[in-house]
Amino acid sequence: MENRRLPWDWHDGMLPSSTVLHEESMVESSYSFLLDRSQPPYGVLVERGTSTYGGTMFDLGPRGRMTFGQFCMTNGTRFVCDERITVGDYCLLAWNVVIMDTYRTPLDPLARRRALRGEPPTQPRRFVAESETRPVAIGDAVWIGFDSVVLPGVTIGDGVIVGARSVVNSDCEPWTIVAGNPARVIRKLEAPDRASWPTPPG
Repeated sequence: MENRRLPWDWHDGMLPSSTVLHEESMVESSYSFLLDRSQPPYGVLVERGTSTYGGTMFDLGPRGRMTFGQFCMTNGTRFVCDERITVGDYCLLAWNVVIMDTYRTPLDPLARRRALRGEPPTQPRRFVAESETRPVAIGDAVWIGFDSVVLPGVTIGDGVIVGARSVVNSDCEPWTIVAGNPARVIRKLEAPDRASWPTPPG
């Protein structure tokens, strides 16, 4: 697949060839892919009914894989992905949420120093350092409130609500409300019968 332009795009850019969009999905602008360095067969895969708005950013490394399920919406979310981030169906991700499968920074201070010394000559300038990656998995019907951060290696179960400005550094049990820094369970929710979920149109 070749790079292509969105007919409604306000940004004078192209979707990367590694972006796979369902014909019934919506991406507001190619600007969201300005930091996407992923390679085919796909970097970002967007399924039916999913929409990305308001400055959502896909910051993917060459091996990054980012997958959305059906009928999700993001609005100003930033994805930092060097391995894999998966988002299930019917998820709502608010503005200024950051979801990352890597810190992109070595924990060792000497390694950070070496990486910083190597950054100025790069064009465009980019901090490049070897760092661990740990996939992030987000289940179905998850709602993540604004200004929250989901850290590498986290699995968020179905039906979880993440309170605004939370830092999620460990797995979240399905059908709970979590909040805080670090996020903790503050309430358990009743899991609905999956058969009662609305049937998508069409």
